[in-house]
Amino acid sequence: MEVAAQTGNKYLGVLVAARFARFVNEFPRDRSIDFEEKLTTRAFDELTRGNLKFRLVRRRRQEA
Repeated sequence: MEVAAQTGNKYLGVLVAARFARFVNEFPRDRSIDFEEKLTTRAFDELTRGNLKFRLVRRRRQEA
């Protein structure tokens, strides 16, 4: 399955997977699950399987 099928486009898929990989990386090492794969690879796998839920949040424009 392709990343774009889950997110609508491949660029958004990369952003979602990267955010999830950073989230998992923040867990303490002794409590986190040991993955044999790199975190980004694991994140893409979880995304393509449909295991990641995400929502888009619009950024507020900063006024000058």
